[in-house]
Amino acid sequence: MRFHKEREKVLIIDFGSQVTKLIGRNVRELGVYSEIITPNQLRKLENFDKIKGLILSGGPSSVVSKKYQTIPKKIFDKKIPILGICYGLQLIAKLFGGKIKPSKKSREFGRAFLIKKNNSLLIKKFIKKNNLVWMSHEDAVIKLPKNFKTVASTINSKLTIIEHTKKKIYGIQFHPEVTHTENGKQIFKNFLFLICKIKKNWNISSQKERLIKEIKEIVKESKVICALSGGVDSSVVALLINQAIKKNLICIMVDTGLMRKDEFKDTYKIFKKKYKLNIKLINSSKLFLKKLKNISEPEKKRKIIGKLFVEVFEKESRKFKDIKFLAQGTLYPDIIESRTATGSKTSKIKSHHNVGGLPKKMRLKLLEPLKEFFKDEVRILGNSLNLVDSINYKHPFPGPGLGIRIVGSITSQKIKILQEADYIYINELKKNNLYNKIWQAYAALLPIKTVGVMGDSRTYENICLLRAVTSIDGMTADYYSFPKNFFDKISNKIVNNVKGINRVVYDITSKPPSTIELE
Repeated sequence: MRFHKEREKVLIIDFGSQVTKLIGRNVRELGVYSEIITPNQLRKLENFDKIKGLILSGGPSSVVSKKYQTIPKKIFDKKIPILGICYGLQLIAKLFGGKIKPSKKSREFGRAFLIKKNNSLLIKKFIKKNNLVWMSHEDAVIKLPKNFKTVASTINSKLTIIEHTKKKIYGIQFHPEVTHTENGKQIFKNFLFLICKIKKNWNISSQKERLIKEIKEIVKESKVICALSGGVDSSVVALLINQAIKKNLICIMVDTGLMRKDEFKDTYKIFKKKYKLNIKLINSSKLFLKKLKNISEPEKKRKIIGKLFVEVFEKESRKFKDIKFLAQGTLYPDIIESRTATGSKTSKIKSHHNVGGLPKKMRLKLLEPLKEFFKDEVRILGNSLNLVDSINYKHPFPGPGLGIRIVGSITSQKIKILQEADYIYINELKKNNLYNKIWQAYAALLPIKTVGVMGDSRTYENICLLRAVTSIDGMTADYYSFPKNFFDKISNKIVNNVKGINRVVYDITSKPPSTIELE
């Protein structure tokens, strides 16, 4: 899926930062259309008429090394406002004759406090007393390029914000795109509307008609098989495609045996009765369990599950004529953490079932209408498609299901234990009006047993780990602070009602450094 070429836009040049997509998300939230491209794609670009601004992302490269990622200097002569973030700042300084030095003294990771030095349109309404910003860099600009001025500093980084006022070129060392930077969105707001002077032209709910039109153009008269799990992503994909081609959509619900308790059955009823979708049920739970036997390594589990999914769908597609596409609910964050959508050098964190778990050779073509969107944007689309709230606002659930929430090897007994514990946990969140305050919550089984005492007997059973995080986009997250009485209640209820668990623990790690899922 590609966006419209005729629309005014801001281009984000991806140098490989794990949070490049958050820049795009911030720009879109402010109502401005943006595209993310690689430095190589920028070099090939010929028409700049509709480009109102450029944002250079952070990245793992170093401008002090012999080989580093760059862009043609002639780009700076096109009179297009440019904002460089982290690596982007250092690249601007390098290209304009500044000096950058790798320095242990200048390295900054985590929180830093910004000190204003000069006025600038870029920091209007942004800098307050003790403004907290988020740093992640080892190299530092130590000599200001000619015709640039210092706008703000930190204790360890004197040239934290710089600008060339005449050319409208700006560089910032911190990351305004992450939630850890206070009031970071104001930086983007100032750059877009005060400096680029671009008008608002992006609205998520208006994307429904565009997506339906594009699906029609891609699919034509072919049939599509949609992997419908019942999560918000696959549900929105199914409803979009159903509106686009209706009679040629076949939804397949595969019972892997790794879903939450009753979720498979409840989801089927909603889509069959309310939305009248053409759904076929396939029970492959025994097959998945057999293939996962004695497999403990997370990546292997993901790839086995992904490969089996495709095999099941391709086998099913042979029963129909003209099946050419496999539709999935792949999102931006899936692509970020598995591979990049732009071909940059972003480090791979893990394979996603919707991305890295697929085999290289497939008979079916992938149809991924949502791969340019974040979770919160997908929920807006869900509203425009009248998706029921119980699905539209359901917590994210991984493609591999409980397979990656059972740390280590998977057995049918472990699956049943985890389903019961997770069922109790999620229901208690809903009963206590906590579910909608949390981005994602789940129970997991750890691969160790501990001694416990129940009545007069000694037990040796599983540890149940509970996780609940708050987030906006899933790219960064913090653990949810439950009141003590909730912990007392949930621990007691799980241990008393789930045979096989004698200890409950709570994960209080943020993302980063951890991921939201355990595997």
